[in-house]
Amino acid sequence: MPEGDTVWNTARVLERALGGARLTGSEFRVPRLATIDLTGWAVRESASRGKHLLLRLAAPEPVGPGGVTGWTLHSHLRMDGAWRAYAPGERWAARPAHLIRAVLRAPDAVAVGYHLHELALVPTAEEDALVGHLGPDPLGADWDAAEAVRRLAARPEATISEALLDQRNLAGVGNLYKCEVLFLRGVSPWTPVGAVPNLAGTVALAQRLLAANRGRWTQSTTGSLHRGQTSYVYGRRAQPCRRCGTAIRKEELGERVTYWCPACQPDPSGQSPR
Repeated sequence: MPEGDTVWNTARVLERALGGARLTGSEFRVPRLATIDLTGWAVRESASRGKHLLLRLAAPEPVGPGGVTGWTLHSHLRMDGAWRAYAPGERWAARPAHLIRAVLRAPDAVAVGYHLHELALVPTAEEDALVGHLGPDPLGADWDAAEAVRRLAARPEATISEALLDQRNLAGVGNLYKCEVLFLRGVSPWTPVGAVPNLAGTVALAQRLLAANRGRWTQSTTGSLHRGQTSYVYGRRAQPCRRCGTAIRKEELGERVTYWCPACQPDPSGQSPR
């Protein structure tokens, strides 16, 4: 599942492929953008905001009633979206063709978006309508740890597990980092936010783990990049805890998955599943 670091890396892929180039063609396979042609538009910047991708463009002439030249192509990867860059003439082999939602062509590269969500073209000045609700981004220039702590603490009754996944608190933390941060802090996923000791330390650790994986595709919280050694609890149901040997537990709540060690992360409230 793409999390903040994966989306940050994807933004760099698009930046290297298209940054500074003038598009020679485009194709959108979603109804709302099907008639849009970005030929001649310049790619100013590729950025990420939490789990959102923002490809900022400059139209060759004003577009629309307001005469706007600065536009942003917004996309969200959710659980299964991806952008891939190819050389001109290279076969698009990453995913089946029926999953393609966007194609952007430049003189030296072709960017192909697979199974993208929330795909939209908006004036860059109106980006906040799409991402303004998000909390501080651990990988962004605007990262503000104190603000992230404040937002988390605003709902002391919420479990720390759901609070870390709420993108209005921290933009970019997903299930992997949620599980790993809580294990490393020795906090049960069912602990109310108001009962978490040193909430600032939890936020700081989340930022450090995301930043450590920036620039690489293998996500590791253990320091090892070897297969099967990259996580403490995530994806390790029934395997022995790396600290105490207790079997790692897994609980599925809809689309949310939690992994934890019941010995290293005791739940004093008794709310964790038995």
